[in-house]
Amino acid sequence: MVPFAIVPIFIRVFMDSRTAFAATIIIVSICSLSLHSPYEFMLLEIVAGLTAIYSLKELTSRSQLFRSVLLITAVTALIKLGYDLSQGFILSTIDPSWYERIAISGVLLLFAYPLMLLFEKMFGFISSVTLVELSNVNTPLLRQMSKEAQGTFNHSMQVANLSAEVAAKIGANVQLVRTAALYHDIGKLQNPAFFTENQNGVNPHDELPEEQSAQIIIRHVTDGLEMADKHRLPSVIKECIATHHGRSKAKYFYVNYVKKHPDEPVNEELFTYPGPNPHTKEQAILMMADSTEAASRSLSEKTEDSIRQLVNMIVDQQMAEGYFSSCPITFQDIATAKEVLVSSLKTIYHARISYPTLEQSSSLTPEVQSEVAIAQPAEGKEKV
Repeated sequence: MVPFAIVPIFIRVFMDSRTAFAATIIIVSICSLSLHSPYEFMLLEIVAGLTAIYSLKELTSRSQLFRSVLLITAVTALIKLGYDLSQGFILSTIDPSWYERIAISGVLLLFAYPLMLLFEKMFGFISSVTLVELSNVNTPLLRQMSKEAQGTFNHSMQVANLSAEVAAKIGANVQLVRTAALYHDIGKLQNPAFFTENQNGVNPHDELPEEQSAQIIIRHVTDGLEMADKHRLPSVIKECIATHHGRSKAKYFYVNYVKKHPDEPVNEELFTYPGPNPHTKEQAILMMADSTEAASRSLSEKTEDSIRQLVNMIVDQQMAEGYFSSCPITFQDIATAKEVLVSSLKTIYHARISYPTLEQSSSLTPEVQSEVAIAQPAEGKEKV
């Protein structure tokens, strides 16, 4: 009746399959020491644990956990039936109370979901179900961003897609980096008009000195952390908000300030983000995707060569300045990330072909001429 399968469920959701399997073997082996004939117990519980691990490769909904519990219960009952038959029992002599206890164990396994929520709150863990729920664009914070800072919202959506593509290629946590990308710029909601993607012809920075403008831009990181605390976002999301610029500089304003004050010492801290630098694969991916997506918007010609040169320049500069020195990311991962970013950005900016037009001739009937006129795009709008 004890739901031992709850252990691999928890460890698989919060960690990985190999750790879940090892923990299952250890716990079942230790508990079997108290039994006189432990083989049947070990067989049933190890199979139940393996079923739990296999059926929860990626937990993204509550119904998935319910289906997993049903599968675990059914497989355990079948293994028990097969074991009894292999021992020479016939159906009429099999003790049905065993199957009642297996069913009770299955019901107790359903308590895994509320216990997951409790563990997340108590120990700071985060499950993929929580990440999926946070990535819903109808959450209050994302809905507010879509209304008050549409440019930032669109940028965040693009960064989320780019980051997820890179994460899938190099074996990082896809759902984590996708969700973090949606929230990485929430601090811009405090002053949306000061960021170019939200401007409509008027740039308030034109009236401000460079150091003040830099401080407003840099502040979106600290403002984002405050908003994350207010909305109780998980710590892994807050870490991504803090590290998506690392210890880089607001270079536009820094360079302009240096040009205007060539003979004066520069307080670089006024132009430097608070950081820290990324220390996980997901944070490094987010930094690369955020920088390249934002910079690609300023390209005059969005060809494959220009996009490739831009991505290589930005990522190589980030590597040279040591932003990834604390990350468990390899040169091969970074090379793969570059290729994915180039391919994805090229697809985003790929222009559609011009639609051909038919010249109307007198041989066409009035009905056909009318249909042709409707089908032809308006002048100047051949490309969508």
